[in-house]
Amino acid sequence: MVKAKNGTHARRALLGLVSVATLLVATQAGAMAQDKILLLINGALGDKSFFDSANRGLEQIKATYGDDVETRVLEIGDDPTGWEPALLEVSEQDWDLIIGGTFSLSETLGDVAELYPDNKYILFDASLPYDGGAYANVYSIQYKQNEGSYLGGILAASLLQNGLPDGTGKNLGFLGGMDIPVINDFLIGYIAGAQSVNPDVKVSVSYAGSFTDAAKGKELGLAQYRAGVGIGFIAASQAGLGQVSAAAETNQYVLGVDSDQEAIFAESDPALASRVVSSVLKNVDVSLVRAYEMYREGKLPFGTAETVGLAEGAVGIVETGNFEKLASPETVAAIEAAKAAIAAGEIQVPTAFGMDSAAIAATRDSVRP
Repeated sequence: MVKAKNGTHARRALLGLVSVATLLVATQAGAMAQDKILLLINGALGDKSFFDSANRGLEQIKATYGDDVETRVLEIGDDPTGWEPALLEVSEQDWDLIIGGTFSLSETLGDVAELYPDNKYILFDASLPYDGGAYANVYSIQYKQNEGSYLGGILAASLLQNGLPDGTGKNLGFLGGMDIPVINDFLIGYIAGAQSVNPDVKVSVSYAGSFTDAAKGKELGLAQYRAGVGIGFIAASQAGLGQVSAAAETNQYVLGVDSDQEAIFAESDPALASRVVSSVLKNVDVSLVRAYEMYREGKLPFGTAETVGLAEGAVGIVETGNFEKLASPETVAAIEAAKAAIAAGEIQVPTAFGMDSAAIAATRDSVRP
């Protein structure tokens, strides 16, 4: 397909009677136009975690650069059959950067990007097979969520070991949206961090099979808590909100994900907020702002994938709110020491990437209650 960038053909038709000098001025003005950035959400805003974090990144870009940028968010739903038509439509428009994320969207975005080699795309939380110079117009961002989850594992295991107010559970839990590498990377880091505190820690693991089914998330969360889980870690976007509700209903606790989920619920539902011990952060917002700043400088390495973690501020853990109330000084010190050791390369946090399904299953089985 051939794309008319910035409506060039239409302008030429309208300016047929305009002098060459005037047309030159218009062309020069067009060259100075603001960057136009589109964020595609293959789901919906309001998940209070992953997609909302991406949206905050776009809001930060707009707040920082003002009239230099035009930004738009387009929610295309969670039905994969609608993703390719949406990507094709926006690729025919005059966006300077088209941003989309998740492992689920990666193949579709890659296919469309090949049809529009003059367009520029950013894919976050996934990557593409760049062998042989493929996808030269796509920059991918992956995250070391295992590093943030390691810190979360230290916190959760320490809180259980030290005793939680009103909590009766003795084990940890994990709720993933789907059994896929990026979600299992949360799990593998979480288990490793917890085992650094208690080598015999037990972790109940469930997958909702969805990132949007909050009812399923609650059902699985209730089952975990009733089976003896004291703190459940959610890596399931909107489906994970169901487990937050389950924690409040059973007087147990939850470790949030991606965004500060305690702060999000603090005003609207204090009862829910009180059950969030902290949140493992995947700072999609930070990574998108970073990527746009490199783009403005002409330094964004299209045709490659970068993996960002603690060192880039792209992952971490919330250390305010309930964390300050619940974490002992010893736990805080252990988390700080782990941060420094990870950054220095002294702790190599295990990752699900590169592990085969049998190895991941063996890890789950090794901590099964």
